[in-house]
Amino acid sequence: MSEIIASAAAGKFRGIRRDGSLYFGAIRYATAARFQRPEPAASHTGILDATMPGTVFPQPPSRLERVMGAPHPEPEQSEDSFTVTVTTPSLSGSRPVMVWLHGGGYSSGGGSLAWYDGGALSAEGDVVVVSVNYRVGVLGYLLLEGVSDGNLGVHDQIAALEWVRENIAGFGGDPNSITVFGQSAGAHSIVNLLNSNNSRPLFHRAILQSTPRLDLNFTKTAAIENGETFARLLDGDPNTAPLPLILDAFRATAVEFGTRSENVVQPPFAPISDVAPLTGSADSGVTEVVIGYTHDEGSAFVRGLPGGSMADETTLTQNMFAETVAELADTFTQSGTSVYTYRFDWTPPENIFGATHCIELPFILGTEKSWHGSPMLGIADWTTVDEMGRRIRTLWTSFAHNGSPDNENTWKKFSPDEPIGITFT
Repeated sequence: MSEIIASAAAGKFRGIRRDGSLYFGAIRYATAARFQRPEPAASHTGILDATMPGTVFPQPPSRLERVMGAPHPEPEQSEDSFTVTVTTPSLSGSRPVMVWLHGGGYSSGGGSLAWYDGGALSAEGDVVVVSVNYRVGVLGYLLLEGVSDGNLGVHDQIAALEWVRENIAGFGGDPNSITVFGQSAGAHSIVNLLNSNNSRPLFHRAILQSTPRLDLNFTKTAAIENGETFARLLDGDPNTAPLPLILDAFRATAVEFGTRSENVVQPPFAPISDVAPLTGSADSGVTEVVIGYTHDEGSAFVRGLPGGSMADETTLTQNMFAETVAELADTFTQSGTSVYTYRFDWTPPENIFGATHCIELPFILGTEKSWHGSPMLGIADWTTVDEMGRRIRTLWTSFAHNGSPDNENTWKKFSPDEPIGITFT
């Protein structure tokens, strides 16, 4: 692997060549103190080393680790993880940009994880892939008087998109052709961004993978209650408490919240409606959208756990994900947006979770190494995953280029008569 230098508005960055693409990691897009809104990162002189992945924001282990496995290599955690990762086929030219917002229930994850490596997507589809770290959990979504105004993770996402607009041309990307794509909380984040006047000019198309119910957002009253619970359990100053105590109180808040919430997917800290920057109108501001879900979404949250049943799993899949796709598809269509829907049905052999929540991720992002041993893939051979992945990556990048995922027109636009445009099996 050889080094290469990118020149952007923010400065020069040293990346590496690898497998048909150029990689730049740990590029700072903002700075912020704990519980403060992000400020744009200052431009720098000299050449910044961007050859290694960035850290991720502090978080507990993912509750879906039993499904996805643990990330490897295990990332370092830091409160100063305001970074993006950029993968591009070339520094010259001006190609579509795809900005990835990771999932993790607003409680875990990071764009710099190896799971979300954009190398194959970038090289095969001639697009620039940008993956974003944003604050999660209590650090990202606490609403507490005198401490945090809430929705800091949303502010982070907008700051990253602003960095993309100002800098991506230096990495061979077109700032006037931005597709934001995300899964689970990442997809839910995109729906929120579409309702923010701050972010509406920053992207043009969207891919929403496994969007949970829109009422995952908290009301201001409910968010204040959760914030006060956290403050009581912390028994200290949130601004100065050591990070391990912050995370301990976060976990304790989650336990207490779980006893009074009937929604097994709902985290204790998530975006808050009608709190800045989520104060815009409902006009989507995009012209084309892809929306879909997996056949057995609910298995990740129910199957194999005490008290879980197939009926619970089916109900969760339908109520939390399938109905959300239908609702969003109808809403977008009525606003004049072109909508393409999908369902992911592929199930690996000897796998107890079926076509579960997150199952489509290895087909779009990451590498064989990063997904090795993932329980949700069972004993599937990577050659099989990659072969189907090439097809899906072609559809995703075609959408970024043209606003249509399928140039051969076999993936029809959404209509009430054809609610699912394509099924992946």
